[in-house]
Amino acid sequence: PGQLFYSTQIPACLWFLTRTKNQKGWRDRRGEMLFIDARKLGTMVDRTRRELTDADVARIADTYHAWRGEKNASSYEDVPGFCKSVTLDEVEKHGFVLTPGRYVGAEEAEEDSVPFSERFAPLEKTLQEQFRQGEELNAKITDSLKLIIPQEGS
Repeated sequence: PGQLFYSTQIPACLWFLTRTKNQKGWRDRRGEMLFIDARKLGTMVDRTRRELTDADVARIADTYHAWRGEKNASSYEDVPGFCKSVTLDEVEKHGFVLTPGRYVGAEEAEEDSVPFSERFAPLEKTLQEQFRQGEELNAKITDSLKLIIPQEGS
């Protein structure tokens, strides 16, 4: 996430590289990369700095260990908006751009059971009421200004 380091407010990208992608007991990860997008993790500890909680760090570490295929780790699966395992071919198709958000995508949104047309009607009614109130306020302001500022020719 952004504001994680004192020296910059922008999100940082950390890369972990290894030569051993098929150690004994772990799955063969040659030609694969794991992208984790942690921009939505952490909590603000003051107005300029964010910290990852122990739970955030554990989520990232557990995802990594599962992806490596470690014996005591859970099974790995891609989580839209958080992590994705991609092949080198897929990275090549994206011009070798290594921005996590490009691969993990967006979180899945919950389906809304109420059709848009039904949700829109009350919103439109509220908007029209706010427009009417805005016109009333503009008229009051204009009338008040006429009392304060003398009109030309008066």
